[in-house]
Order: sequence, then C-alpha cells, then structure tokens
Amino acid sequence: MPLSALPPNPLLESLARYPHWFVAACLTVVIAAALWVLARLLKWSLYALVGLVLLGGAATTLWLLFH
Repeated sequence: MPLSALPPNPLLESLARYPHWFVAACLTVVIAAALWVLARLLKWSLYALVGLVLLGGAATTLWLLFH
C-alpha cells in the first residue's frame, strides 16, 4: 500500500505546525528526562541488590556459625 493511501497520523499533523528545531529540542529534553529517571531507578535497584546480598550473606554466616 503506498504511503499516500494511508490516512495521516493526527499526532504527526499537529507536530507539523511547529518549527522542526522546536520539535527536536522538545524531544531531546523528553528523552534526557526519561534517561535520567531510568538511571535513578537503576541506581536504587543496585542499592537494593547490594543490601539483599549483604543481608543474605550475614544470615548465611550466622546460620553456618550456629549449626
């Protein structure tokens, strides 16, 4: 099916009214914010993983010490 036969995407049509540099700048800011949030989530997940490893190691050491 040729592209001209497809109906236009309303989201892209509304973006077409803005200057291309403005759309690119906004997308850059949105992607940077999403990466920042992802980095924060990964950082806290790593902290939780280290805590669980330390807790599991301490529990295993105590169990082996008393058995």
